[in-house]
Amino acid sequence: FQMLLRGANGVGYTNYPDNAVFKFCDVAVKNGMDVFRVFDSLNYMDNLKLGVDAVGAAGGVVEAAISYTGDISDPSKAKYTLDYYLDLARQLVECHIHVLCIKDMAGLLKPAAATTLISALRKEFPNLPIHVHTHDTAGTGVASMLACSAAGADAVDCAVDSMSGMTSQPSMGSLVAALQNGERDTGVELQELSKLIEYWETVRFSYAAFESGQKSGSSEVYDHEMPGGQYTNLQFQSTSLGLADQWSQVKRNYAAANRLLGDIVKVTPSSKVVGDLAQFMAANGLDEEGVRAQAETLSFPSSVVEYFQGAIGIPHGGFPQPMQAQVVKELPVFAGRPGAELPPLDLDASMAALKAKYGDSTSETDLMSWVMYPKVFEQFKADVHHFGDVSKLPTRAYIEPLELGEEISVELERGKTIGISLEAIGMLNEKDATREVFFNFNGMPRSVLISDKTAKATKVQRPKADGGDVNSVGAPMPGVVVETKVALGENVAAGTPMLILSAMKMET
Repeated sequence: FQMLLRGANGVGYTNYPDNAVFKFCDVAVKNGMDVFRVFDSLNYMDNLKLGVDAVGAAGGVVEAAISYTGDISDPSKAKYTLDYYLDLARQLVECHIHVLCIKDMAGLLKPAAATTLISALRKEFPNLPIHVHTHDTAGTGVASMLACSAAGADAVDCAVDSMSGMTSQPSMGSLVAALQNGERDTGVELQELSKLIEYWETVRFSYAAFESGQKSGSSEVYDHEMPGGQYTNLQFQSTSLGLADQWSQVKRNYAAANRLLGDIVKVTPSSKVVGDLAQFMAANGLDEEGVRAQAETLSFPSSVVEYFQGAIGIPHGGFPQPMQAQVVKELPVFAGRPGAELPPLDLDASMAALKAKYGDSTSETDLMSWVMYPKVFEQFKADVHHFGDVSKLPTRAYIEPLELGEEISVELERGKTIGISLEAIGMLNEKDATREVFFNFNGMPRSVLISDKTAKATKVQRPKADGGDVNSVGAPMPGVVVETKVALGENVAAGTPMLILSAMKMET
């Protein structure tokens, strides 16, 4: 089994105390994890080394990843050169890694660049296993992976045909067929592969409700450089923020935001910073020059402020000035690896608190889930307490509502199966927006009162800010108030933070 580890960021979006990352890797290995693909969102070596050391201490296989950005085949792009990547590889090899990975998260590695990069790595490290990961956003993934293979890569990532293409990985069947009867024949039979293709095609149909609607690849990725794993997520977030009709502008803003941040490596969590700034610009009608001109007075998303503070590390070439000074103002700035300044987490006390709240059955995996994502873990436990173990439900019944008269079978445990059918849906109670829903459980009638999320109990008006009224303060984006920073009646000066808004993981 293989997983991604975001270096000092663990599997989260921020830095954690060192002992938390070491403990996470230890628990992961104990639960069956074998290979850890360790990367850092800025290729910041201090963060990378922390992750490598944590996996090594846990006894896992260390696959250190260099995140690829730019285009080494383009002489006009001088920041991320072949020498830059070779120097990173040398530093990682000195850390006694087991495998080197080139992580092309946006699908920017063109065939010619792939040949140059992999050939150079293979020449300098003849015995080091080289693994290449890419996305097929532009449609050149198969060609690039064939170039990597010819240049000496030992493994390349792909996806079974029915799950491949666009922001996913290139087609496995295409790679297998292209390499047949040659020196690098994979040994995979296309007829056997077709069985997997058909199976995953059926599975994908079950999750159709989550399809992004993307119909084709897009070569514009070479301009905006958006990671494949972020593309559809950011599209959904933009829709949720009321920016669906501005998606093209958000993509252009993504490229502009990248320039404002200093032309950085973009992969979680640094890619989130770029995406947050891009949506912030679209929501506020700002272009690149507008941001530069108003940087001292804008209320930037918290991820952007924290980036300029150095909270996720230091980018190659440093932070752009005067942008950093204008955004950070008087806030503290990290001089080196952020996690090095964090005190160790008291894991024993944390476990004791979780057991007191959730019971003695709380495990080490629960502890690490809480450490990495405390709010998500607490919501998960609340949902389990309210709904029970929904993993027993068939996939389609969990994702989409049952049709009237539809019946499903649920196996609670071996030998204990119940039949559930939806019999009727009651009228809407307009006072509290609830409905009574009637089921049949193994022949016995049951009903439950649920909230109808498509209805509203009362009409709530949320007027927009009036630009001509000094007492009407507009929000920089739509969202939910998660914290107020001032008290009623308190005098505030220009630039004083008044509240924190949150929307789709973005806070400002």
